Amino acid sequence: MEKQNYMKPYLRYLKLQRGMSANTLEAYSRDVEKLLHYLDREQKDAATMELEDLQHFAAGLHDIGIGPRSQCRILSGVRSFCRFLQLDGFRDDDPSELLESPQIGDHLPAVLSTEEVDRLEASIDLSKWEGHRNRAIIEVLFSCGLRVSELVTLHLSDLFLEEEFVRVLGKGSKERLVPISKRAIRELHLWFDDRQQMNIKPGEEDYVFLNRRGAHLTRTMILIMIKQQALEARIQKTISPHTLRHSFATALLEGGADLRVIQALLGHEDIGTTEIYTHIDTSALRRAILEHHPRNMVKGDGGL
Repeated sequence: MEKQNYMKPYLRYLKLQRGMSANTLEAYSRDVEKLLHYLDREQKDAATMELEDLQHFAAGLHDIGIGPRSQCRILSGVRSFCRFLQLDGFRDDDPSELLESPQIGDHLPAVLSTEEVDRLEASIDLSKWEGHRNRAIIEVLFSCGLRVSELVTLHLSDLFLEEEFVRVLGKGSKERLVPISKRAIRELHLWFDDRQQMNIKPGEEDYVFLNRRGAHLTRTMILIMIKQQALEARIQKTISPHTLRHSFATALLEGGADLRVIQALLGHEDIGTTEIYTHIDTSALRRAILEHHPRNMVKGDGGL
């Protein structure tokens, strides 16, 4: 079967059965194209390729200088393609089942403490027209753990402030309900007072956050704002809007929330993605071991 004949049904599978967004479809398509080009050069076919072929393909990624993290992403797309081939009857097995990804160190994202988030918000000049808007943006990101893409597409019709939750349209057009804090609600109402004075562009009326021209914000606008406020607040960490999502998840975990609950709130399809938040300060770990491990508890006779 020709390469293009694999791609059409594969992309349809990703869109209809996996519910992937256009950006994700494009990324998966690029990754699988790499594999199919490799198979063409080797005069092999996806329907008959073996584990060894995939291993050679993976080794080639390393040889041309692709980093471990990017290799993992490409191989994730390859595994998805192999599962599709099996599900749609192009082959009887999945040759990627034993395909290993390169080892990469755990990436611990920057996290802000509640005090640092407060400093970030306190650094905002409320005399400017966008002051209350920016405070509301930061508080909603931190209180609800939204992706920045979810924030810029948030609609007034998604807000259920009396019931204290918001409806979020996440990756793959999957909806989830997320509680919203009283503080975030208060900041939103202050922004709405200013928003009512704006001339809003036709078609943009339902967006929660708007720019000075009355159109909805972009991800880049929010990134620039967050970085500028970090400078104003003298926060030394390199942060982005996603940092506030990390901070939300870490605060929940430290407060005792179950990992499955955090997974649902973040909209993660795979619990493995959520497990990155299980990092705990090493000093806290050491203190917990010293205080609670039976080998370290002093017995009544003064011995160990």
